[in-house]
Amino acid sequence: MDLNQFEAVVHGAMNGMPAWVHEAFDNLEVLVVDEPGAELSPGEEGLLGLYVGLPLPERGADCAGELPDVIYIYRLPHLELGLPPDELRAEIAKTLIHEVAHYFGIDDDRLEELGWD
Repeated sequence: MDLNQFEAVVHGAMNGMPAWVHEAFDNLEVLVVDEPGAELSPGEEGLLGLYVGLPLPERGADCAGELPDVIYIYRLPHLELGLPPDELRAEIAKTLIHEVAHYFGIDDDRLEELGWD
């Protein structure tokens, strides 16, 4: 899957989210990149996606004028899973939903409880 096709899957997954999710997005960018880079902290290898920012519930009135939060979706680690096309699209959507959940302040422990680990 080339970059344009991958981005189309990510955009499709974004468009498929409920309206209330879109309405809650504030100062957030979703970026597709081939591989993790400088945004990673040590020990974060092997990721399919990453949320970098201040979760929505932790924001105060003084948050205006800040740089946008970013959700990174990594293309090559997804492709390295070797999944058939339908399963790959589902995994991309799952990764996006997982990172959006972090934006909403849901941590990995809660995501695991919900079956979204």
